[in-house]
Amino acid sequence: MLEYKFIRIDISKWNNEPKEDYHNIIKEEAKGGWELVQIFAPSLATAGFSKYIEIIMKKEV
Repeated sequence: MLEYKFIRIDISKWNNEPKEDYHNIIKEEAKGGWELVQIFAPSLATAGFSKYIEIIMKKEV
């Protein structure tokens, strides 16, 4: 059976970059047995950019 984890990272509206280093988050989660599935950015909508990204991780339980 798989367990999934969703980690939301907000995007700065000033420079359009993630407010946290997602590379480090993925590396830290991997140490706990989590595997990256996908980095998801929702629809741009009317703002012209995503307000956040979601890191989707999985691990066997």
